[in-house]
Amino acid sequence: MAIIEQRLAEMGLQLPEPLKVRDGLKLPFAWVRVRGTRAYISGHVASNPDGTLAKPLGKVGAEVSPEQGYASARLVALAHLASLKRALGDLDRVTAWLRVFAMVNVAPGFNETPLVTNGYSDLILALYGPDVGAHARSSIGMAIPLNAPVNCEAEVEIDGKSPGAG
Repeated sequence: MAIIEQRLAEMGLQLPEPLKVRDGLKLPFAWVRVRGTRAYISGHVASNPDGTLAKPLGKVGAEVSPEQGYASARLVALAHLASLKRALGDLDRVTAWLRVFAMVNVAPGFNETPLVTNGYSDLILALYGPDVGAHARSSIGMAIPLNAPVNCEAEVEIDGKSPGAG
């Protein structure tokens, strides 16, 4: 078993299926775009293991507590890892997490978005360690599609192997 997947298993974490959206909602983009030694990960929201949208939904600081927002950001990281696994074949191909752009669905007056986004960063650092997992990050408040508490996009550096190569 690959190292990162072994760490996920040891932490009791499961990678989710692809996001399931309502009929008629088209998403005409790639979840992960690999170009050279970079993988660009589209914005993801928190999902359950079966790919359904994770609850709670709503604005952090109103319907969603900061702690629930943190948990949602952690689920977004798992969704990113699942998409990377599907695109790359092996999560150990990630040689560096470069940047994370986090968008938090905030209630008026809530300005502690970094506390929420730490759920994403803490998981990546726990899995990959500081050498590979350290990343630049922005964390801003805005309205989020599907009323999800958190939406993140990211960019990683990968090795040059093709999927499945060992």
